[in-house]
Amino acid sequence: MLVFTPWGGKKREAASSDFDFALTQEILRTELIRIKALMGTAAFLGALLWTVYLIAPDTLGRVWMGHLKPIYLYSVLVPFILFELWVHAVISRHIDLHHDVPKFRRYLGALIETSMPTIALALHMDAMGSVQALGFVVPMTYFIFIILSTLRLDFWLSTFTGFVAAAELLAMAMLYHPDPPPDLFYNSARSTILLVCGLLAGAVGMQLRRQFEASIKAATARDRITNLFGQHVSPQVVERLMLEGKGAESDIRRVAVMFVDFRSFTAGARDRSPQEVVDRLDGAFAILVDILDRHGGIVNKFLGDGFLALFGAPLEAPDPAHRAVAAAREMLEANDRVNKATQWPLRIGIGVHIGEVVAGSIGSPRRKEYTVIGDTVNFAARIEALNKDFNSQFLISQAVRDALGDACKDAVALGEVAIRGYDRPMAVWQLG
Repeated sequence: MLVFTPWGGKKREAASSDFDFALTQEILRTELIRIKALMGTAAFLGALLWTVYLIAPDTLGRVWMGHLKPIYLYSVLVPFILFELWVHAVISRHIDLHHDVPKFRRYLGALIETSMPTIALALHMDAMGSVQALGFVVPMTYFIFIILSTLRLDFWLSTFTGFVAAAELLAMAMLYHPDPPPDLFYNSARSTILLVCGLLAGAVGMQLRRQFEASIKAATARDRITNLFGQHVSPQVVERLMLEGKGAESDIRRVAVMFVDFRSFTAGARDRSPQEVVDRLDGAFAILVDILDRHGGIVNKFLGDGFLALFGAPLEAPDPAHRAVAAAREMLEANDRVNKATQWPLRIGIGVHIGEVVAGSIGSPRRKEYTVIGDTVNFAARIEALNKDFNSQFLISQAVRDALGDACKDAVALGEVAIRGYDRPMAVWQLG
């Protein structure tokens, strides 16, 4: 006897874990983009300044009060680029190991990075004087770090970056070789703008994070459905499963179960190449599965040259017996049309039964598959196998006949039939 226990809580934990992992990986990848942007910007500015120095050294000499030395440039840019290369390697390793970067290291990295313009500003102030240096380009470079901090997708990290930039700029203006005596209000206003920019960058980063979360949740849900149902579910069914959030938990429901099998397919395949066999079977399945989709059924499993289809699981479906019979009739008609146009005609055997099943995802902790279990499934398989004995193509159970009512006037009673695995004969009906 099979006993099923609910595992919805565990599944939600697993889904949450998958989401957290995917989000962490995506954030680390955006961090790599940020680092590459910083290194590229540093290299570009270094090349630009070096080019200007070679072309017009007198102009730069005037700006630097005659104290310009290339070593000033490289003493900041080279260590900065080396530091970013090291950070890039560390984050890449964490991605490969599927680990997150500790939060304190993120803040430490933001502090070191944002302090680089401060070091450059100190060199400028030594060479140019505080007034000229504070009015030159270096204080503007803080904005590069604040803008790119949005790629961290962390409000507080961006705010911290803006705070470090504001505090260090204010400290340099007020305390490092102030000449003439600094104006606190003037310099505080400049630093406040940096802090506000940090807050705004954090807000933008959070909005980007929400969009990432929404996208990853959707992708995680799609992957989870694909893992449960394989590739046998139409895009429309996937969308409905995502909207309704059903199909993962085990439950008991009334389902129409259909087994489909191609008769004598193995014998016909012996005289054909493997590619011909695959092409013929794929073409036939494509037509039948499309019909199933239109009638609200899904293929639960492909079984060699046949398949198991469900009506009423994982999604609720009104009148599952009517849907299953209508789909089966259309399948037979479509197969007849194909047989007239091919040199390899195939004969279909279909069996349909309706009843209660246990539906849910079953398998190992590493790989689960949505399936249905119960006597209803076994009986549907036995009915389909009877097509060989009666030389028929479409058989239904008494339960299906009762569910159809007046809509099944063309059903032919085959009487009480002995069915393998059952103690007493069962009523079986044939449909054309």
